[in-house]
Formats: sequence, C-alpha cells, structure tokens
Amino acid sequence: MRSIIFTSAVIVILVSAVLLLAGGRTEKTDEPVKPTITGAEKMSDDNTRIATFGGGCFWCVEAVFQLIDGVESAVSGYGGGKVDNPTYEQVCSGRSGHAEIVQIAFDPAKANYIELLDAFFSSHDPTTLNRQGNDTGTQYRSVIYYHDDGQKAAAEAKIRQLEADNVFDDPIVTEISPAGKFYSAEKYHQNYYAQNPGQPYCQLVVRPKVEKFKKKLAEAKK
Repeated sequence: MRSIIFTSAVIVILVSAVLLLAGGRTEKTDEPVKPTITGAEKMSDDNTRIATFGGGCFWCVEAVFQLIDGVESAVSGYGGGKVDNPTYEQVCSGRSGHAEIVQIAFDPAKANYIELLDAFFSSHDPTTLNRQGNDTGTQYRSVIYYHDDGQKAAAEAKIRQLEADNVFDDPIVTEISPAGKFYSAEKYHQNYYAQNPGQPYCQLVVRPKVEKFKKKLAEAKK
C-alpha cells in the first residue's frame, strides 16, 4: 500500500512539473458561461467600499484577499481591455487587452484601503512586467484600478514608500489607472482555490502564496 501511495505521489509531482514548464495553469474551458458586467455601484452600499487589483493569476489574488477580515467578497474577472464581454480564451490570448483582476467589496471599519494595498504588494512581485512566475502576458500585469482620488493617492504614496524603503531590488512597474468596466469571469473561476485545492497549479503556485500570507497575518496579530 505504501509503495502504491508513493508511486501516485511521484506521478502527481511529475505531472505538476510538466504543467509549470509548459506555462503554468491549465483550466477547464468548455463551460459556456458568459461573463457579466459588475459595476462598483452594484457591489457597494453605505458600509461597503470597492477595491480592484490585478497581480497575476486571479486565482492567487482572490485566495489571498479572502483571508482578510473585513473583505466581504472577492470576485475574479477582467478589466482594462478593449473588448466588451470578453471570454477567458480572449483574455488569455492577450489580444483583448484585459488584465485578470479581482474586485473586492470590503468594510472600511474592519479593513481599510491601506491594509488592502499592503496585502496586494506583499502577495505578488510588482517588479516583473506582464509576468508572475511562469504566467506571462499582459493579462498578468500588476495593476491597481482606483475608484476615487483617495485610492489613487494612497496607491501612489504606497509605491513611493516601498521604493524609498528599498523593499524590492528592482523598480515597481505596477500600473495605476482609473477603474472602468469590470467583467466577472466565468463561474468556474470563482472561489477557485477553495474549491480545487488539489489541482496541481493550486498546490504549486496558489497554496505557497496563501500560506505565506497566512503567516504574515498571524505575525501581525502578535
């Protein structure tokens, strides 16, 4: 029995390595779910604010922000492109101009925007242009879509602080742009890590980021 389990584990590791070398994620693409436009006005009320970030694969970004107390929802989607109602395949091709992003509804009484910026910059590499690990292309760009002047100013100030403190060895290339239309990604992309923890990409890429951020949150509470 142990030998069978060991053999199965080796097979999983080898398959995972091949997936990473081939370019990272493999996703189900046969679900004909058309994305819908979700405006900030539909997600917010008097006690809720909206923030939008892109930091590579939206599975990673979504999973990290779901850990923050005060985040009420994290929806994976597409933004910043030139095509209406883009499909995952169109975004993946890089031709639609969209970035994979996550739109976050949060309670500012529990989690302020500065805390969300801290999570954003600590959970991905903002110095790699159009790339996060093996995920390459403009759809994986580091981007902050601000919803008001306060968010814009906070994002710009955060980058100045990080550069002044020499937190990263290379210059930060994060794009800061006004929020436009947000298109919710297909249903199977939502809450992906929580529903597919054993998927090879989740095990090798998403999980380490989640565990690292969990450790950061635990240290902050001490």
